[in-house]
Amino acid sequence: MRKVEDYLRNGEIYVWKETFSIAKAKGQILGAFAAIHDKNENTVIIDQAKLQENEQHIEEADKDWKIITFDMLLPIDMVGFIATISGALAQEGISILWVSAFSTDHVLIQQNDLAKALLKLQSLGCRIKEK
Repeated sequence: MRKVEDYLRNGEIYVWKETFSIAKAKGQILGAFAAIHDKNENTVIIDQAKLQENEQHIEEADKDWKIITFDMLLPIDMVGFIATISGALAQEGISILWVSAFSTDHVLIQQNDLAKALLKLQSLGCRIKEK
């Protein structure tokens, strides 16, 4: 089994051009990057440019988040990937929100922490690619 470090070494990441908001919503919002529905609330991650057109569905929003995508196929049973990344960013005082898809992971970083986060990820071996 490959180690986390093997995936990070020369693993590619990219930053989405859009800036996102994490919002508490009244139901579903089409076109959201991600939606989490539980019995108590609905949370969406949405392109900040789409907030105004959906304002009737938004109860509150936290703005200015950037998404970094780990553009690498990660085994679903990998142990320690999130812990390695979140621990490294925590050492820098960077708050994150993690979103995992089936084989790709994304981390949301406040826009003002983006440069520091990218430097830290590069120090772990990640290569930043343009998207």
